[in-house]
Amino acid sequence: MNATTYGVDIAKHVFQVHWIEPQTGEIRRRKLSRGKFTDFFAQRQPGRIAMEACSGSHHWGRTLAALGHQVELLPARRVQSFVVGNKDDAADARAIYVAAHQSHLRRVPVKSVEQQALQAAHRVRSQWMSTRKALINNLRGLLNEFGVILPKGKEAGLKALASQRSHVDAQIPPLMARLADLQLAALRQINEVIEAIEHELQAVQKTSPVAQQLREVPGIGLLSATALTATLGDGTGWRNARQFACCMGLTPAHAGTGGKVRVGSISKKGDPYIRTLLVSGANSLLNCAKKDPWLQALLQRRPRNVVVVALANKLARTAWALVANARRYDPAWRSVPPQRPQPTTDRDRQGPVMVNA
Repeated sequence: MNATTYGVDIAKHVFQVHWIEPQTGEIRRRKLSRGKFTDFFAQRQPGRIAMEACSGSHHWGRTLAALGHQVELLPARRVQSFVVGNKDDAADARAIYVAAHQSHLRRVPVKSVEQQALQAAHRVRSQWMSTRKALINNLRGLLNEFGVILPKGKEAGLKALASQRSHVDAQIPPLMARLADLQLAALRQINEVIEAIEHELQAVQKTSPVAQQLREVPGIGLLSATALTATLGDGTGWRNARQFACCMGLTPAHAGTGGKVRVGSISKKGDPYIRTLLVSGANSLLNCAKKDPWLQALLQRRPRNVVVVALANKLARTAWALVANARRYDPAWRSVPPQRPQPTTDRDRQGPVMVNA
């Protein structure tokens, strides 16, 4: 007998479940509190539980998988296409149930606790990086109001402010000078937090076999290796390397009709943070690896930015191949496509014989 499929709309306190009883064909709906949600599925036979990939979904995915259920996380944007009528919890659960039967929708792999913690470290670091940029821009704008112009660049601007502080203080009122000191003190604290997070990432890299594998690839540094470790897991969430690169938005988008297909720029789907790291790593690699024959041939045919994206695509595919196949990086490795069987008889060489009806 086929396992029962459940569509679950999760939230903080109220959970909506939609399923069809396999014996009777009756459509069932149930609203559950957070405390009763786990007990409900603990008493049910192992089935297939579909949820949106949203806040808390990975936690519940691990919890329900431990009870013996098969958990599938669906992209939230794709599920919204199946909402019929007014949007509420019951309609969302029904839409998730319908979307779970669409085989073409790619599932989101359930992350482990370690993967989520590693991803959280990158999220916190990105947040503090944005805060630091905002503080520096705020300080630049305030000083500009008093005729003080700082040089471009984070390091150059702060260094100029420190070296010319007496000259700057002569141009601004005492209150503004004290405010600038507060801003600079906050920047020093933020720098310490960012450095502490990077030390944590270095510690993870030393203990994670996957991160050590990826770190051996030219163009993949500390941030890229640990971020890919948090995203890839064991690599089984993607069928092949091309699908992973596509999910990272590093493959061309195409559109067409009537048999005419136009290939455009990259789709930029998926995680923009991973894509940014891969493109940045590819850009650095291109600066020091221009003697590579493949890169030289590509640079002669395409603009530099196109070559950078192509190299980032290659880095993504290489990362997936190493993780999925548990291999160490080998610069001399070349993947060989499977060979078609050679024809052995004249009939095989001629192909099928067409017979008129």
